[in-house]
Amino acid sequence: MQPRTKIDFEDVKLDPEETGVVPIASTLPPPTEPAPGAAASPNTPESAACHRDTPLLPGPLPVVRTPRATLTVLTGLHAGRLISIDVSPVVVGRAGDTDLVIDETGVSRHHARVMRTTEGFYVEDLGSVNGTFVGEDRITVAPLVSGALLQLGPRLQMRFAIIDAVDEALHQQLYDSSVRDPLTQIYNRRYLEGRLISEVARARRGNSELALLMVDVDSLKAINDAFGHLAGDRALRAVASRIHRALRVEDVLVRFGGDEFVVLAVGTNSVDAGQLAERVRRAVEGLHMSARGREVRITASIGVASLTEVAVNDEPAALLATADMRMYRAKELGKNRVSSVEAVTKTPSTAAEQT
Repeated sequence: MQPRTKIDFEDVKLDPEETGVVPIASTLPPPTEPAPGAAASPNTPESAACHRDTPLLPGPLPVVRTPRATLTVLTGLHAGRLISIDVSPVVVGRAGDTDLVIDETGVSRHHARVMRTTEGFYVEDLGSVNGTFVGEDRITVAPLVSGALLQLGPRLQMRFAIIDAVDEALHQQLYDSSVRDPLTQIYNRRYLEGRLISEVARARRGNSELALLMVDVDSLKAINDAFGHLAGDRALRAVASRIHRALRVEDVLVRFGGDEFVVLAVGTNSVDAGQLAERVRRAVEGLHMSARGREVRITASIGVASLTEVAVNDEPAALLATADMRMYRAKELGKNRVSSVEAVTKTPSTAAEQT
């Protein structure tokens, strides 16, 4: 039996060191006392400084702008992704051991390499089937200048640019905000749509395993209704953290929407996926919360589907639909259980029921 974790939603306080929220009064200069017998004039600069509601701050610090070479993906499922090019070359391709993995139609396993030399930056084709282009020219090896447009195969386009670290950090922040859920900081549904297509294509091409878990948090609406949405948000963050700790490094956790999460289990067959789902269910069940003096029990209903159950001609969304259907079956049978092709695993106090 896993130890239960208690989280209290009451008496929320802001910590300036964690939130960056500092009361205005703490930033104002101390008031100056007028000289004895002298009346302070409201029009004097000294008097205005005492009543100023915007603190005086020092001038901006000089920003060290170090140029960095980058590749930005412009098209396809990974559009917006950016990678820096330092001393080591960057290999682009479909293979898992490449520096920039791009699972796109027409891209070879090891398609091209971008490298830095004493004479500047170059791109080299690595014997790809569909070629590497700089502008409109198909190349074997070619120099790169900032702003150059690269094309790998018939569709994938990338931009080579030399930017400073501030611009790079801003671009990375914008990309992260587009693929991550702002509440839980895990991947969002937009990211899943592209990643699911990519992983299904890779598994079918390599004849490997792939499974998907649809996780629904039981009774979250009741928490929102009873304690408010702030309590519900904290519950979702806690659940996401528990699920994430139960997964492997190669698994992908996504907030699908509302109280639903999706786990992409790469290289996992149906039996192992069922065991993974049970581990996730127990992790969520071990989360015990309290709010306004009342205890709240959080559980999860999970549907499991594997790629072998889906026809080869079916769209990748069929895998998601199968897991979603089984998740609803788990809820219909009483919640807090796992439903897979093998069985519906009930809570520990009851026996398993075959589907």
